[in-house]
Amino acid sequence: MKAEKTLRICEKGHRYYKSSDCPTCPQCNKENKPESGFLSKLSSPARNALVHEGIDTLQKLSNFSEKEILKLHGVGPSSLPKLRASLEEEGLAFKS
Repeated sequence: MKAEKTLRICEKGHRYYKSSDCPTCPQCNKENKPESGFLSKLSSPARNALVHEGIDTLQKLSNFSEKEILKLHGVGPSSLPKLRASLEEEGLAFKS
């Protein structure tokens, strides 16, 4: 059984439909996407998960293991190669 989508309106007044409990507005997500940096390479759910945990720099990301990052709701296996490459470009790596 598929959940029915309901109309929502975010605090900025954007109207959108969602079937999940996720409160994130798709329009706000597009507006908030960084133009550069490692966060710009990720999907909105992965980016939001990292930012929600306070991980907004590669230095902070390097304090976590891949396993810990994968446990975050919104981060999937397809995000890891992008994150790994971004860390390597700066001479960093995930915590072992």
